[in-house]
Amino acid sequence: MSELHSMKILYGLLSDPLIAALAAGNETEFLRRCYRCGAEERVAAYLFDAVRCDDNAFSRTCAAGKTPSALVRKAFSEDVDCIADALTRLPEGCRAGKTPALFAGNGKTCAARLKRYYAEHGCGIYLAHTAFRYAQGGLQPILTPSAVTLSDLKGYTEEKTAVRDNFENFVRGLPYSDMLLYGDRGTGKSSTVHAMVNLFAERKLRLVEIDKENILSLPALRAALAPLPMKFVVFIDDFSLREDDDRVSTLKAALQGSMEGHAGNVMIVATSNRRHIVEESFETRRNSVHAGDSEEELLSLSDRFGITVLFASTGKKEYLAIVNALADDLGIRTDKETLGMLAERWALERGGRSPRRARQFADYVYACEQKGAPVTF
Repeated sequence: MSELHSMKILYGLLSDPLIAALAAGNETEFLRRCYRCGAEERVAAYLFDAVRCDDNAFSRTCAAGKTPSALVRKAFSEDVDCIADALTRLPEGCRAGKTPALFAGNGKTCAARLKRYYAEHGCGIYLAHTAFRYAQGGLQPILTPSAVTLSDLKGYTEEKTAVRDNFENFVRGLPYSDMLLYGDRGTGKSSTVHAMVNLFAERKLRLVEIDKENILSLPALRAALAPLPMKFVVFIDDFSLREDDDRVSTLKAALQGSMEGHAGNVMIVATSNRRHIVEESFETRRNSVHAGDSEEELLSLSDRFGITVLFASTGKKEYLAIVNALADDLGIRTDKETLGMLAERWALERGGRSPRRARQFADYVYACEQKGAPVTF
């Protein structure tokens, strides 16, 4: 299979141990790799999925909505034909299996089809993962991202509508704003962000989490994401800073306050329990010569977010409405009156009413009913 070594665009695939063994004609190693990943009966699916997710000159140009040069298109088509040919000469004990529909036909046909695919869905690692964590100067895929959807989140209709509208503007290339979602714990701020990313994932939207300890790296992160042909939500969860924290100025600069301007493919979204993010102290204010100026400096940080959305704590009526909606989704059989009394006791014993408490309660009741056990706590 030495012809695989002649690939011009898809040469990066040779870093895959299974494909490298195939290219080297090492049948023993190739079979070992196939058995290890369960690909011995579906080699075509394995190879072509590697092609689909490869980050190369063809896929990245198409994902950016541009047309690759004739030379790049020709080289890519020939590489695909080379892989298809290799599938006809697999070692004994392996089967090509069914070719994915995306790769039906010859290389030229596949290239035309993939051009549209990449333009719509993105390319490279961003096809395999929807969420990442920024750490040690790079992006690390989150292998088990939250699968929450908007239908899973009950209540807060106006708040979710405001967030969704801004996300819609962002993915459509319309004017958008960085966002601050603030309010009490357990009100669904983070879950709302995750649900929005899941909603728009098919439109090349990806999540990048950055810890507040790494905020000083925010300019570098934005610079790294700016040239990529995707949309990124840079997410800072449960965010707060002290008044004397030097990260305050870094975040302010990132929120449309620097010469770099507003990167069209990066939106910053933060959640916080505080409207003004910064933890204020009476001692600092008392010792400040210009207390009014100091206060304005602190408030200006949250003002840099173009949109702020309050997720207020729920009252009894809203809390029970969420419990009942969750119970309907789960098919809980306990009557509504009993369920309401139990839900109230659950909240009072665990620190108050919130959507998180409602979800925990509903899941507990559902588990009890599935086991045939009484609901006791």
